[in-house]
Amino acid sequence: MKILAIDVGVGTQDIMLYNSKYNIENSTKMVLPSPTKILAKKIRKTRQNLFLTGNTMGGGPITFAIKEHLKKGYKITMTPEAARTIKDDLQKVKKLGIKISKENPHNWKTIKLADINIKALETALANLNIKLEFEHLAIAVQDHGHSPKMGDRDFRFHKIKEKLKKPTPPEEFAYPNKIPKYFTRMNSIKKSLKKYNPLLMDSKFAAITGALQDPKITKYKKLVVLDVGNGHTLAATIKKGKIMGLMEHHTKMLNPDKIEKLIKKLVNGTLTHTQVHEDGGHGAHIIDAIKTYEKVVVTGPQRRLLDRTHLPAYHATPAGDVMMTGPVGLINSVIYHRGEHP
Repeated sequence: MKILAIDVGVGTQDIMLYNSKYNIENSTKMVLPSPTKILAKKIRKTRQNLFLTGNTMGGGPITFAIKEHLKKGYKITMTPEAARTIKDDLQKVKKLGIKISKENPHNWKTIKLADINIKALETALANLNIKLEFEHLAIAVQDHGHSPKMGDRDFRFHKIKEKLKKPTPPEEFAYPNKIPKYFTRMNSIKKSLKKYNPLLMDSKFAAITGALQDPKITKYKKLVVLDVGNGHTLAATIKKGKIMGLMEHHTKMLNPDKIEKLIKKLVNGTLTHTQVHEDGGHGAHIIDAIKTYEKVVVTGPQRRLLDRTHLPAYHATPAGDVMMTGPVGLINSVIYHRGEHP
C-alpha cells in the first residue's frame, strides 16, 4: 500500500510518502515551510493590486500579509471560497476593505490559495528522480468549523464533545469519505483534490494518533498524550488506545505550572469544561478518569514546555522522527478506516 500523508501546520508542512513493502523509517520524508508562510511571502513581495482565488486554507501568516497589503494602499479582491481563509463570515471580510467577487477586476495579479500543491510536490520529487506514486492521499489540517450561531472557539469543542460520547480511538477523528459541511477548510481541500478522494483529519488528532504509534510506548495501556502546537495544546488521556478524556487550550496561555495542574486534574477526572473555557481555552471533556498513568507522551513544536514540569515527559518519535508524528497518524488512520488495523 502506498500512502501520501501531508500534515499542514502554521510553521511547516510535514510530508511522508509511505510504501508498506518497506520499513516506515525508509519512507521519503520532507519538512517544508507551510503553505500559508509561502503564500504570505509571495503577497509581501507583490507591489500591485491583487486577485486572490483558489481554496479556503489556513490563515495566520497569510491573513497578516493581506492586511499589510491593504494598509500599503493596494486593493484586494477575493473569491468567496478564498475569502473564507480570513473569516467564514464574508461580511467581516468585506469590512477589512476586501471586495468579494468571482471575477478578476482589471486583470489584477492573481495568486491562487491552496493548502496542498500536488504538482509542486511532484516536480520537486521528480528533480530527485523520485516518482510521486500513491494509492491513498491523507491530509491533516486544523479546522475550527463554522456555525453562524456559535463562535469558533465554542463550536470547535462542541463538535469534539459530540464525537466523544464514549471511549473513542483518535483515528475516528479522520474523515475518509464525507466531511461535515461545517468544516469549510477540509471541504475546500476535498473538493480541490476530489480525483484523489483524500482522507481528511484534524491535525491535533493526527498528532495524538501518530504519537501512539511510537514503538517505545505501544506496550503501555494508560497514557497521557499531548500535542503542544504553536497555537493550540491538546492533551488526551488514553486507555487501551481509546480517548477517555481531553482538554484543549491555547499554548501561549500556558506555563509549566499551569499545564502540570491541568494534566493532573484531567487524569483524576476533576477538570471541568468551565475551568478551561473561562481561562481562555477551548474546553475539557472527560468520559471516565484514568486515575493513574504509565507514561506522559508529548509531541508538537512547543513540546519542550513539558520538560520544565515535574511530569515524566517522553518525546514521541514515530518512524524515528518527531516531525513525522502527524503523517504517521494519518497513515495509521488510512489503515484503520480500511479495516486493516491490527
